[in-house]
Amino acid sequence: MAINQQVLAFDFGASSGRAMLGRFNGQTIELEEIHRFSNDPVRVGSTLYWDVLRLFFEIKQGLIKAKTYGVIESLGIDTWGVDFGLIDHEGRLLENPVHYRDTRTLGVMDQVFSVVPRRELYNRTGIQFMNFNTLFQLYALKMQRPDLLERVSALLLMPDLFIYLLTGVRQSEYTMASTGQLLDAKTGRWDESLIKKLDLPRAILQPLVTPGQAVGSLSATICDELGVLPLQVIAVGGHDTASAVVAVPAETNDFVYISSGTWSLMGIETKEPILNDLAYDYQFTNEGGYDQTIRFLKNIMGLWLIQESRRQWQREGQMVSFADMEKAALASEPFKCLIDPDNAILSTPGDMPGRIRDLCRTSGQPIPETTGEVVRCIYESLALKYRQTKEQIETMSGRTFPAIHVVGGGTKDGLLSQFTADATGSRVIAGPIEATALGNIAVQLIAAGSIKNLAHARQIIAASFPCLIYEPTNTHAWDLAYLRFQDLLNTRSAE
Repeated sequence: MAINQQVLAFDFGASSGRAMLGRFNGQTIELEEIHRFSNDPVRVGSTLYWDVLRLFFEIKQGLIKAKTYGVIESLGIDTWGVDFGLIDHEGRLLENPVHYRDTRTLGVMDQVFSVVPRRELYNRTGIQFMNFNTLFQLYALKMQRPDLLERVSALLLMPDLFIYLLTGVRQSEYTMASTGQLLDAKTGRWDESLIKKLDLPRAILQPLVTPGQAVGSLSATICDELGVLPLQVIAVGGHDTASAVVAVPAETNDFVYISSGTWSLMGIETKEPILNDLAYDYQFTNEGGYDQTIRFLKNIMGLWLIQESRRQWQREGQMVSFADMEKAALASEPFKCLIDPDNAILSTPGDMPGRIRDLCRTSGQPIPETTGEVVRCIYESLALKYRQTKEQIETMSGRTFPAIHVVGGGTKDGLLSQFTADATGSRVIAGPIEATALGNIAVQLIAAGSIKNLAHARQIIAASFPCLIYEPTNTHAWDLAYLRFQDLLNTRSAE
């Protein structure tokens, strides 16, 4: 077993990125953040882009800083899902990748359903319908910009794009590709029949690779520019949730997780996709995981609601911190008003508190006026959404789960973790905070033979990063609130 081994993880979220150094001494993993940077989308005209050249610059800065830490054996990259860059026939990036919150896919799902019926598409791919899935983005390009597609040699999803820029290797990592609704859920391969039926350009989709596979080394150009050695690049769980789930410190395979951040990804691990009527009705998704697992989960609007509310208050001159917001929420009246966190009007940037007030007004509830009332409405509504999702998972799987593992940045929010325990009546095990980077690092260490397998990695992570435990309290009040929440959702469904 390698002792004092070092690997490097580049971990990109929807609002920031960082380079994290992982040190493994044979028993525990230590993490050190060596570079952090903002990830800010840029609107040009009517299009919202990712500033990918700036992000690539930040990767280079991370590599330069890493030189001072001694021998590093490999690196891995994980990012948010579905988005991609386009490479032309000369190997050049054609334009900045478009942000998944851009409006170009509005109405596109219905166009796709006119060719491939909704239920058939779910049966094929097992993926929750979201208008920004890679499939719908690619179909939008076909309909709106066919001239651009004619110039494309390769479509590279975001982690694969960064790997290409570093190594020159073109690939499509499986867990990332699985988020886009273009894979056959049963085989884990590109769905050739679906791609043909929708007349999408099959040639631009790259060969699939599995997480844990060595895919190349830093190019000579990069090494000369930065003065670094040709570091090996490992395909980790390229989708950040796939990496985060690797780091769930569970003692068995029988657990519910919430990867809590801008999105809340709540689900279980399975060996086979679940494609039954309830999975379709509840709109669960079957995404690829490490070690040939399926991440059977639901995408829930997460701390985006809090983040966007704070941005609005800052625009209005209120310099509130997240700690201030949590304190104000705790001091506010419980269960004054509730919303469906997944209401479509909450999905785009803008005046989030104003939209929440509008939802409460139109549903005949008291209107949250203060910062604390808005934040409490968000937290309570999220916790109740988690309860609904957990009940759906238990119904579909025929299993019960006494505890929920919450990992990721959202674990820093103790109030939401406590509300989750209260709402679900389940013990909440919160941590590690840096789950995505840890999962990235663990896969590299497994690839190197330093960690035996996934179960061993989880044991090591549990020993390295103690968790916080939240026990349910005041469950009767939450039971009553849940009845109101269900009525609210049923009313929405009937509209």
